[in-house]
Amino acid sequence: MRRIVLLALLLVCAPCAALSASNGVAERALSLFLPSPPPQVSVYDDIPKIRPVSDANGNGINDADDFIRGGREEAAAKPFYRSAYYRGGYPPATEGVCTDVIWRAFAAAGYDLKALIDADIRSAPAAYPRAGRPDPHIDFRRVPNQTAFFRRHARSLTTTIVPHDRKNLQEWQGGDIVVFKNPDHIAILSDKRNDQGIPLLLHNQGPWATEDYNFMAWYTCGIVAHFRFP
Repeated sequence: MRRIVLLALLLVCAPCAALSASNGVAERALSLFLPSPPPQVSVYDDIPKIRPVSDANGNGINDADDFIRGGREEAAAKPFYRSAYYRGGYPPATEGVCTDVIWRAFAAAGYDLKALIDADIRSAPAAYPRAGRPDPHIDFRRVPNQTAFFRRHARSLTTTIVPHDRKNLQEWQGGDIVVFKNPDHIAILSDKRNDQGIPLLLHNQGPWATEDYNFMAWYTCGIVAHFRFP
């Protein structure tokens, strides 16, 4: 049965992949059906880690490591991908999309990302064209709004990644936020790396949240931004 499903998926993806062989569509579609292998020890795991001094929740763990911890807890819980509007803003713990990984990971570090984004939209509405008429029930869960917030309040870093290049790879640190396009997507970088030195992603691309090796599949579709907060 598994072979039939994969064959059908390849047939669906083949025309799109043929039109744009480097855009990662087929790889990303296959990743929804093929479970990611558990993170392995990489020869690049010794790349020096850059860690902030900030510790918003005062638990003795810096914010970046708390973001990773929160993202990893989300991946372990495997909330099912479901995009919906929720009164009050928050989906149930068993559901979520890519943006929910972000605010939940930030909550693990002591940040109320919903309150921060809602307040920033009120104070600088022109910076949030996607918000339109502010709606606190959904605004903080939109990729363009999270991106706008991080552009204003986080460090913007390189969007070029070079496999095997240790100097370049050191600029990509666990706990960083990455934003992709085609379609809009946001994720947290893991502190684990693959055999090319590329960080794993902590994200929800469906069917549930994962820690996986899909960075380059998204990267080839287009990267919008790379942030480090705070």
